[in-house]
Amino acid sequence: MSVLPATTSRPDRARRERPAPERRKVQRRRIDGSVIDEVVLDPQIFGLAPNVALLHQVVTSQLAAARSGTQSTRTRAEVSGGGSKPFRQKGTGRARQGSIRAPQWAGGGVALGPKPRSYRQRTPKKMTRLALHCALSDRAAEARVALVEDWAFEEPKTRDARFALEVLGIGGRVLVVLGPDDGIADRSFANLQHVQCTQLAELSAYDVVRCDWVVFTDATLPGESELLATGPEIEEEAGSRLEEAAGSRVDNVDEDEGSGR
Repeated sequence: MSVLPATTSRPDRARRERPAPERRKVQRRRIDGSVIDEVVLDPQIFGLAPNVALLHQVVTSQLAAARSGTQSTRTRAEVSGGGSKPFRQKGTGRARQGSIRAPQWAGGGVALGPKPRSYRQRTPKKMTRLALHCALSDRAAEARVALVEDWAFEEPKTRDARFALEVLGIGGRVLVVLGPDDGIADRSFANLQHVQCTQLAELSAYDVVRCDWVVFTDATLPGESELLATGPEIEEEAGSRLEEAAGSRVDNVDEDEGSGR
């Protein structure tokens, strides 16, 4: 009777444990800088630990997909001319040649040159979505996510858009996420070189990574948010920022009138 050796079970692969999503808060404001209340952002979108490797792969894929891929060179078969042998095979002392459009000739075709192609990389939708959430979580961790009630501009004016960003305390390169009904706001931000406007459906990880601030409205804020009560300290801070921005706006108006604009 043969005795079979006891089989040992293979240990399960250790999974890398990621920290639980964090609950991050953001102040909900009007475009004049006044605080309405405080909102807890969706932890599954704004509270993740960024996966740098995943973010790099998705951003690289998005940049590759943006390439046109229309570069093209002519081969020796596509260059005109060169149908006859330039000189006889033997007796000249020179290297034998079959066509003046060979790659070694000036004006000849290009060997192994670029041709039109697609640089698009296949990226699963789950990876693309997770990379966007990681980018938003990184901005939320740095308190670089702003929330406004709506862009209640009466008419397209660059001055109103610049004043709104000043009272909100937003500087640097700004990404404004708009809805389908924010046409006036889109035109108001159009002349500001440091502001990029995009639709919520077109928001990508690359857009978030290349901007310092991300500004949402109530209609474009992704996920499920939770409202909190407004505190007196928040209102006092917003009031001081509003007064500073109003003073700078008055100074700009005086300068424009003095210069005859």
